[in-house]
Amino acid sequence: MKHTFLTLILLVTTSFFYAQEDNVVTVQLPTEQKYEFTSVIDIEASAVKNQGNTGTCWSFSASSFLESEIYRNTGEIIDISEMYNVRNTYPTKAWNYVMRQGKIQFSEGGLAHDVLNAVKTYGLVPESAYSGLKNDATNHNHSKLVPELTKVLDDYIKNGKKSAYPNWSVSVDSILDLHLGKTPETFFYEGMTYTPKSFLDKTNIKTSDYITLTSFTHQPYNSNFILNIPDNFSNGLFYNITLDKLVSETDNALKKGYTIALDCDVSEKTFSSKYGIAVLPKKIEDNEKALTYIVNENDITPEFRQQEFENYNTTDDHLMHIIGMVKDQNGNEYYKVKNSWGTNRERIGNNGYVYMSKAFFKLKTISILVHKNALSEDLKDKIKI
Repeated sequence: MKHTFLTLILLVTTSFFYAQEDNVVTVQLPTEQKYEFTSVIDIEASAVKNQGNTGTCWSFSASSFLESEIYRNTGEIIDISEMYNVRNTYPTKAWNYVMRQGKIQFSEGGLAHDVLNAVKTYGLVPESAYSGLKNDATNHNHSKLVPELTKVLDDYIKNGKKSAYPNWSVSVDSILDLHLGKTPETFFYEGMTYTPKSFLDKTNIKTSDYITLTSFTHQPYNSNFILNIPDNFSNGLFYNITLDKLVSETDNALKKGYTIALDCDVSEKTFSSKYGIAVLPKKIEDNEKALTYIVNENDITPEFRQQEFENYNTTDDHLMHIIGMVKDQNGNEYYKVKNSWGTNRERIGNNGYVYMSKAFFKLKTISILVHKNALSEDLKDKIKI
């Protein structure tokens, strides 16, 4: 007597296929699944911008973060000026470079806390009051800015009072004004006159309310330290927590309605603004497929994270803004990350957003900046907030 067998064969296909031969039924089930995302958390954020030909992602990220904070505080979406923060940060960078006799990096880069430092000292202005664009330009291009500034600073460091730029700080201000424009002392916004400081008061932003969190094993957990990365020219403090805690605090903040400024590495081939995805496949041969299809991802340990940081595979090369969470059809969660590379056809992705898996986040995140009230109660107790 013949028996009928049901054989389940998992083949690389995206549709079901049935075949019957000699009373044997074969069912081929799909193993490749294209991403299908649904929203889990979506916090109010301003429109995606384009940083253009500049290295100012740190200001675009932190400014976008502050825009969401302003909305949370006041219910208003205010388009604040990224370039006002950039313009006010360069003189501080220049002073630091000169006083250290050129023995540090001088570049366009920075970190989220540099925006907070600028805001604390100089206040905030809306984009309408200071765009940083000159001569009818519509896109930011700073390709000549840093070379011109560096020429002045290096000449002074080398020649001192005999330099062609003995008043180097005046020369720096002149170059910044030429490229970005003079900053306003007063301006009109929605029928009222403000100074940058009075406008800051309007937003209810208090720069002391924010904290930077990270996770590395070369420093004690639950302690502050200065992270030695090239863009930390201002010696900002990072509070060190375990890797699992970094993830849970990020999730906790989002669930409470707080967004997050993110500093991370985007050099991996599986970070794609074009496809709007950032994942870490377990198999290298899955790298290309992972941009379109769900694949198994690496399990990230604190030890591996530390190793990748120390061998320079993880560097602080880009800052963005986490504004929510999505999940795929299998229940895997991804952070919804607002980028600053625009939404043009070549980088359409998810309309300027990148969906970042938790594996990618765990390995490639340098730090996050978040409001202190977004933290869990046990972390607040440890920090003594």
